[in-house]
Amino acid sequence: MLRRLSRTFFLAWFCILAASAAPADPTAKSETLKSDAGKTDYVLQPSDFVRVQVFQEEDLNREIRISQECSVNLPLIGTVDLTGKTARQAEETIRALYERDYLVHPQVNLIVLEYAPRNVFVLGSVNAPGVVPFPREQGLTLLDAISRAGSFSRLADKKHVTLKRTNADGTSETKTINAEDLSKGASTETWPLQPNDVITVPERIL
Repeated sequence: MLRRLSRTFFLAWFCILAASAAPADPTAKSETLKSDAGKTDYVLQPSDFVRVQVFQEEDLNREIRISQECSVNLPLIGTVDLTGKTARQAEETIRALYERDYLVHPQVNLIVLEYAPRNVFVLGSVNAPGVVPFPREQGLTLLDAISRAGSFSRLADKKHVTLKRTNADGTSETKTINAEDLSKGASTETWPLQPNDVITVPERIL
């Protein structure tokens, strides 16, 4: 009888240990990583509409549009510069400002409710000139944009493509690029674009 009870107890204990060591649901882990990825990688832009939540501090919660200077104005801490920051980095910046003078171990969550429209413009000798949407969470190169605009037309002068960019201070600069070298791999430069860049592909002089 004692031997049977001991065996039963051992089997029950083994089952408990096996259950506790079972691997977590890989699907759940994948979804968590996926949801964190956007917050980690996406760099906030002017005109993004965001929600800033401070846990258990409802008076501090705000839904606000990021200014053209890439900042937000929040209760108590005032203007917060978010230039070049991802959503997660912005959370940490805001958390540190509240913790410095006002709250003990605050928990801050920043959610992008509405992404600002981001485009580049491809004009001239391409098959579908016009607006090309700029991907939210990844880059766009000059050749990518031309490809999305239907690629070069038959008469395109690929050696004298211009890229015009307006800087944050309002000044503009224009570069002339040999896109033929880019497409052949003869140049290592990829020419990453920024929102509102204007690409113009001239026609060849026959």
